[in-house]
Amino acid sequence: MRPDQKVVAEKMLSGPRKGMKGPFNVLLRHPELCDKVQALGAVIRFQNEIPDPLKEMAIIMTGRHWTASYEFQAHRRMALEAGLSPAICDAIAEGKRPSAMSADEAIIYDFCSELLVTGQVSDAPYEQVKARWGEKGVVDLTATVGYYCVASLVLNVARHPLPEGAVALKPLS
Repeated sequence: MRPDQKVVAEKMLSGPRKGMKGPFNVLLRHPELCDKVQALGAVIRFQNEIPDPLKEMAIIMTGRHWTASYEFQAHRRMALEAGLSPAICDAIAEGKRPSAMSADEAIIYDFCSELLVTGQVSDAPYEQVKARWGEKGVVDLTATVGYYCVASLVLNVARHPLPEGAVALKPLS
């Protein structure tokens, strides 16, 4: 690694991530961008108003939207560890609305689905997120989806290999 790459890599290895998985090995080819992206990602992952299971749900929805198998599989594992139902993860993997969701899960699903499909959110899902998690929650959820769009696309373009034992997503029709 070049010296500028080493500085960024050392920062990530000693920070809350404790590693350089996912898009960061690719992004390290542009150290300044990598550093900025990882800093934004750290705020989104570790200072988010949205509870972890719901945040991970938003992330796997984003990975599914982009058919980003690595992103989906890596965060599916985190979603399950955070307490999200395997049935919800499986439905999202199949491109279907989960049949059994809590009220909070349905709020996240509706907001993220609309945002990913249209690039906007209508009043009802916006107001539901705002009522439940406040304006910061609306910003955090929107930024989560946006950040993981970037991560998904970087991983797709780089053709990043899947985690061991993971199955690639099939494109949705």
